[in-house]
Amino acid sequence: MIKHTAELTWIREDQPFLDNRYSRRHMARFDGGEQLPMSSSPDVVPSPMSDPSAVDPEEAFVASLASCHMLWFLSLAARQGFRVDSYRDAATGTMGRDDQGRTVMRDVLLRPRVDFSGDALPSREQVEQLHHQAHDTCYLAHSVRCDVRCEPVFE
Repeated sequence: MIKHTAELTWIREDQPFLDNRYSRRHMARFDGGEQLPMSSSPDVVPSPMSDPSAVDPEEAFVASLASCHMLWFLSLAARQGFRVDSYRDAATGTMGRDDQGRTVMRDVLLRPRVDFSGDALPSREQVEQLHHQAHDTCYLAHSVRCDVRCEPVFE
């Protein structure tokens, strides 16, 4: 079994706490040493108690799914001899209520746009198949309850 870690640090310092008006900004440090400022979403906790410039958990969730899909897509494309020059994804996640009335991530939509070069250029069908394979292989897409869809963008 492989473990992945993230260390979160939040420190109150001299701010009040019991009035629930404390800063939600904190740091996430990953096992490779990278640090990322995080906060609650300003849609959930209003500013100034949240920091809109920091990454919120919902954004990180969407980015994780998009990143997993992209990494599998790149690997599969390389194995099939297709040279990828750029990959951009305007991924979105939609929050809503589930059947029990809880707020959940209802769905994640990946909107990747991929540019290729070289002698072997994939057809539209081959690109769609690569995205399908990437989705079927992505660990994270199979680890969540919400619907994760991929709608490739073509020019």
